[in-house]
Amino acid sequence: MGMNKLQANLCLICVSLIWSTEVIIFACIPDSVLPFATTCITNLIGGVLLFLCFFRRIIADFKKNKLKLVRRGVLLSVLNCAYNILFLYGLNYFDVSTGAFSVLITVVIVPIIMTIKGNTVGKRTWLSAGIILTGILIALSDNLFALSIPGLLLILGGCVFRAIFIIRLNLYAREHDPLSIAFSYNLPASFISFILWACFQPATFAAIPWDKTIVASLVIHSYFVIALAGALNIFAQRRATPASVTIIYACSIIFTVFWGIILPGTLINPIKPDVFTVIGIVFIILGNCAELADFSKLKRRKEAPHETA
Repeated sequence: MGMNKLQANLCLICVSLIWSTEVIIFACIPDSVLPFATTCITNLIGGVLLFLCFFRRIIADFKKNKLKLVRRGVLLSVLNCAYNILFLYGLNYFDVSTGAFSVLITVVIVPIIMTIKGNTVGKRTWLSAGIILTGILIALSDNLFALSIPGLLLILGGCVFRAIFIIRLNLYAREHDPLSIAFSYNLPASFISFILWACFQPATFAAIPWDKTIVASLVIHSYFVIALAGALNIFAQRRATPASVTIIYACSIIFTVFWGIILPGTLINPIKPDVFTVIGIVFIILGNCAELADFSKLKRRKEAPHETA
């Protein structure tokens, strides 16, 4: 599955759209089902689905790379669980809108880490990250100085782990089959989540009030969010930098707010965006346009000599 840069960017936007539907899916799962349980079950089902559909490719890559791929999969799963847990507890300190904008700080942390590691980050990427950061600050400006310090520290810690995860995933996506990478961290993530789940809720599977809604929600999340979006994301990362990937991920906030506006309150908590939220979203859109727009043709056209008759 080869992609050019434009196709990869469009694919990442689609991935952001799919990920934004988590707010709808999770709303259908009662609070008695712990997030660790959801992560455990959906990663397990998603990993199994990937293996059943692409077992030849996955087995071939594991035979070729052996323990190298296993170690990388475990590292990704640990990073994935680390930032999800920090986000999980950090978001308890904020409302939906504030929390959603706060986690976007990853967009600035990724290029900073890349620069520290000696990787080149383009001026356009810094410009895009700056525009999106401005949008985040505007969206949070109404209660910026009243934000909970413990909650903010947890979110920032999660953003650092997520940034490292994105950078490592981007590197591994170029060296391995994306499908085997997705599979390699789905199962360890499921195992780690199960251990945490058992610590908080020893009854584990027996504690879930199983019904058609819960089963359907878990299966839909496993297929679309974990297996489909996860695999598409890794395919697209082969043609994108970690910084540009994070910038496009920021689009998810646009879709999340959209769902909160149009969907009924019986399905999810309604969102009534204020002027700061709207301006923040506009800046996020502008930041993505600055990253995605190709000015090379315009530059070449201006530099080309004028033809004379």
